[in-house]
Amino acid sequence: MLRKLCTCVGLVLFVIVIIIIIRTATFSVRLDPVRSCRLTDDDFIRVTDDVLTRFQEVLRFKTISTNQHQYDTVELQKMVDFVHSAFPIIHSSPLVTHDVVNNYSLLYKVQGSNPELRPYMLCAHLDVVPVNTESWEEDPFGANVKDGFIYARGTIDVKQILMGVLEATEFLLKSGHRPRRTFYIAFGHDEEVQGLDGAAKISELLFSRGVRDLEFLIDEGTTIVNKLFPGVDIPIAVVGTSEKGSLSLELSVSGVPGHSSMPEGETTIATLARAITRLEENPHPSMFGKGPEKDLFTHLAPNLPLPFQAVITNLWLFGPLVSRVFSRIPSLNAIVRTVTSVTMVNGGVKFNVLPPSATAVVNHRIHPAQSVEEVLEYDRKIINDDRVKIRVLAAIEPHPMSPYGDEDFGYQTIKNSIRQIWTNATVVPGVMIGNTDTVHYVRFTHNIYRFSPTFMFPEDLKRFHGNNERISIRNYEQTINFYYHLLVNADEGALPPLHKHNDEL
Repeated sequence: MLRKLCTCVGLVLFVIVIIIIIRTATFSVRLDPVRSCRLTDDDFIRVTDDVLTRFQEVLRFKTISTNQHQYDTVELQKMVDFVHSAFPIIHSSPLVTHDVVNNYSLLYKVQGSNPELRPYMLCAHLDVVPVNTESWEEDPFGANVKDGFIYARGTIDVKQILMGVLEATEFLLKSGHRPRRTFYIAFGHDEEVQGLDGAAKISELLFSRGVRDLEFLIDEGTTIVNKLFPGVDIPIAVVGTSEKGSLSLELSVSGVPGHSSMPEGETTIATLARAITRLEENPHPSMFGKGPEKDLFTHLAPNLPLPFQAVITNLWLFGPLVSRVFSRIPSLNAIVRTVTSVTMVNGGVKFNVLPPSATAVVNHRIHPAQSVEEVLEYDRKIINDDRVKIRVLAAIEPHPMSPYGDEDFGYQTIKNSIRQIWTNATVVPGVMIGNTDTVHYVRFTHNIYRFSPTFMFPEDLKRFHGNNERISIRNYEQTINFYYHLLVNADEGALPPLHKHNDEL
């Protein structure tokens, strides 16, 4: 009996090993042949002194948003006026219609020659977040060049995209190219404070004009990262195919004030602290495999050492182990689950008075596989204390997951355009952990992608919304050429036929 059992176990293990080997050897993702963008190409867009000066000028406008409906209108108007003067062909071409929306946002429609092709849209925003000037090495609005880098607020969020799109479009029209596919360009002016006056108004205008079914939409998002994952020495271009939701909650506890010399049981602060501790010690469950984060790593598999390839291409077996490992690494934990951050705490009125109340603010970034209501219910269950009142301060549902398969035109067109510029990069789907203006455009298409063509090392991540924001002149040149190739590639009516050597089991 024991011998039969051992034989059966051995057979099962043998079959599992064979499956692992076959899946590891045959796993593949679509890789179309692409022509790399070269300095010697006739249509290569160089960052000349004029191009650089235009970018620097835009960076010097202090288009700071501070709160909903609160932004520097004077600086925004200056920037809008500059854009009009800096790109004369865009603003005079008979192919282009142009609107200033709600005073400061910009909307363009570039008419294509083939009405059978569904239009697409490129997005960015004009505003930036505030700065702490004293913490910068350079003037945050000086746009100074140092060691090949341009230092300024907005260099990576996201005036480089705004100007990259405009430079590419100006070059395209100047060359006499007539697009086959119509495309829109949308620049909101208050994205940093939820886009209610900018992108939301652009969305209303487009909807009123009958826009309903875009081929795809690309906005700011995840970037090109290098040396972020152990064992992966090539750049990884992450295209956000979904966006995490957000939920901000106020936890409050009320009590009766009194003298600290005669406390009666637990104070309001202690009760609140207990609730916070429960939330911190009981994170939301891992959603690994229920969103694009699984395929982020499977698409990396061909570039991993053999043992890692075997693990990543066989997540049907190793998924729980990978999920557990990722949960211990903050940057990876953020993409596999809804994360919890206690961001504000307030309580007490005097050092010798029992606190009559205590409050805390908790911010969740919600995984695409969950909903606001599910997160709220989980918190209630974990806190499990009627003395702690929970109030929703703000909530944004996670975005639907956009397709990124072998036959999905938008994703593959963006992917091929990336590969033309960063020829050694691997393109993978991922999750945007912040929020963007795309929340206002979800009604126009299921094919929404979030990608910023910014090349970043791990130490650069802290510059995003932080100090010493910068972009290299070379990276800005790559940004312009990425959007130019995207405009050209999007003119195709369909993807080329897919040729596969192997089929995955």
